Amino acid sequence: MRFFTIFDIVKDKATQLGHTDSEMYASLRKLKLNKKDLLPFKESGIIPTDKKVLNGILSYLEMTKVELELKLGRIPSGFEDVFLNNTKEIAKMLEEKKSVKHEEQNHNTAIKPYFSTNLGKLYHGDCLKLFKLIPNESVDTVFADPPFNLDKEYDEGVTDKNSFSGYLNWYYNWIEECIRVLKPGGSLFIYNIPKWNTYLSEYLNRKMNFRNLITVDMKFGLPIQNRLYPANYSLLYYIKGNKPKTFNIQRIPLQTCPHCTREIKDYGGYKNKMNPNGVTLSDVWTDIYPVRHSRVKHRKFNELSVKLLDRVISMSTNEGDIVLDPFGGSGTTFAVSELLGRKWVGFELGNCEIIKERLENKETDRETLEKVYEEKNKLFPDKIKKLRKKNGLWTDEDFSSNNKCENESGDKKGGKQIELSLE
Repeated sequence: MRFFTIFDIVKDKATQLGHTDSEMYASLRKLKLNKKDLLPFKESGIIPTDKKVLNGILSYLEMTKVELELKLGRIPSGFEDVFLNNTKEIAKMLEEKKSVKHEEQNHNTAIKPYFSTNLGKLYHGDCLKLFKLIPNESVDTVFADPPFNLDKEYDEGVTDKNSFSGYLNWYYNWIEECIRVLKPGGSLFIYNIPKWNTYLSEYLNRKMNFRNLITVDMKFGLPIQNRLYPANYSLLYYIKGNKPKTFNIQRIPLQTCPHCTREIKDYGGYKNKMNPNGVTLSDVWTDIYPVRHSRVKHRKFNELSVKLLDRVISMSTNEGDIVLDPFGGSGTTFAVSELLGRKWVGFELGNCEIIKERLENKETDRETLEKVYEEKNKLFPDKIKKLRKKNGLWTDEDFSSNNKCENESGDKKGGKQIELSLE
């Protein structure tokens, strides 16, 4: 379903009438509407509460309010019962109006990967075209970090500038493909700024099973005037079907003061009940940091951290499962998949050479991931544990004789920690 705003509908009407922008605004002025009256509805699907503005728009569109609400893709206010009590008749009408679909000829065999390994394939091009290569229900996890529509140029000729509704309509199109290719119980993760994920969540709630809205605590940069300081990214987590086919518990260290190593939260008399493998991961991630060091950064724009992708992939897949990323970027998803023994498929519209070079030279990513695993699935990392002992503070070893917790981390098959591979 396309996303429309009132501004879109007015522009469409102007196109039908053969009006230029100036002619459109001239017609609106005759209805006592100025350009500034229309601009608030350029990036929102809301209906004006000001009756003068609403009546002016309806007059230009030659519509009733009910028709406008239908055009915006919603059940008109006050007609909910009528709509729900006549779903069979409405469905029959829609089926009769539906145009006959002609199957497109399949040219998939002509598309060759830009680069491939024993575990994965990278394709260069538009994801909406490349999704046709992927069979229905063949992927275990999709991770997507799409462009944020912030008018950036990522590579020569590759920008993310789009209109508000154009961006959302593009978004919905590739989301439908993600849903199609996921196996029953497969996981979908979408990383974006909160603004866009609020719209997407509304859309996805009709089609998938919501699991979590994960807040990734990260400062964007400088504060924005007259707004709250933006300090987080949004990671949506949805499941295709009733329950996830794979969910491996992820554990992180107990938060401690970087100076005195005391625990930040007081667990009182429950210290002896703490799992030695760490604290269960919550839906607020405060330990993901920007990739800034030139030694580990592969492109000049923002790059996802190895730690974030390890967490997503380890949580939702087992060794040998298939991970798909339709917006390859610098290739972090593919690099982590390689090291964790996951199969993968990737698309990238921009520069694929940086991904190829990264996957051909895995040493830096292997070292980074090894550092992640130094702290993963441990209540206290070795360095912190040593300092706590020196400072006379408790560690999990003080209760080891009474605490025989089952290791819930890592992949199934014994819950063993993953052995990182360079092959």
